[in-house]
Amino acid sequence: MNLAIEVGSVVEGIVTGITNFGAFVELPEKKVGLVHISEVADVYVKDVHDFLSENQKVKVKVLSIDDKGKIGLSIKALEEKKDAHDGQGRPHTHAHASGFHSSPRPAGRGPRDFRRSGGRFGGSPRTNASFEDKLSKFLKDSDERLTDLRRKTDSKRGGRGSRRD
Repeated sequence: MNLAIEVGSVVEGIVTGITNFGAFVELPEKKVGLVHISEVADVYVKDVHDFLSENQKVKVKVLSIDDKGKIGLSIKALEEKKDAHDGQGRPHTHAHASGFHSSPRPAGRGPRDFRRSGGRFGGSPRTNASFEDKLSKFLKDSDERLTDLRRKTDSKRGGRGSRRD
């Protein structure tokens, strides 16, 4: 089966290397393309190793081929075209391409409700603060942290007006 590697085509390849910015995939005809970290999955990817491993077979979509022959690939583009259900009528909790490990939620736990968290910005669960109130509190806290950080950093450097010889 000889598939032409052109923009828009879907091909199978083998992960040959993983870096902090993506994964290199060997394609048919011994060509190599890059799946950028932003194209690995439909969720935030902090570490590519969490989703891919070397010598893993993956299906990729060719996004681009530049003048120098560099091939840009995506796994995420194939995910978005899949049905939004897992075959049993339930929506997916995590979107992963075939060959990816998934981490479903423990049984009995529904989706997280961030509005009820009594954490840093939420206050107590009984207070229904508006979005604007929460945003205002976040900005105030953030500004205080930045001011504090600047003070500490400046004191270590000897202040803003220090001479640099």
